[in-house]
Amino acid sequence: MADKKDLTIAIGADHAGFVLKQTLIGSVLSDCHVIDLGTDSPTPVDYPDVAKRVAAVVAAGKADFGVLICGTGIGMSMAAGKIRGIRAARCTEPVSAELSRRHNDANVLCLGARITGVELAKKTLEVWLTTSFDGGRHARRVGKIE
Repeated sequence: MADKKDLTIAIGADHAGFVLKQTLIGSVLSDCHVIDLGTDSPTPVDYPDVAKRVAAVVAAGKADFGVLICGTGIGMSMAAGKIRGIRAARCTEPVSAELSRRHNDANVLCLGARITGVELAKKTLEVWLTTSFDGGRHARRVGKIE
């Protein structure tokens, strides 16, 4: 895996994930180049719009990875997964985050601000960003997703 300072991360959140997004930008992502695609306040927005913006940037190769945050991570993962080339993984803890990278080559991490505490979200993102895809038999399986 590349050094975090060499990574470009597209990040977005709806109103439920706004505070966690800001926290992650100021902590785990502080060494990365960050493309913040909103929202910029806790004013209600529609999560599919944010998910589409982030997923499009990742799918176009303008960011190495994407991070999406809503209340549960479920809506964001469903919306992002509709974009060709996106393998969105909703993870609530570090083990799932690690395996989503190692086995599934996930390129968008979806977090739930209402169900995952701040410190656990930080650790989950840190593990996700620093875990490489194993390739091998997993590459064949990921190819079937594509």
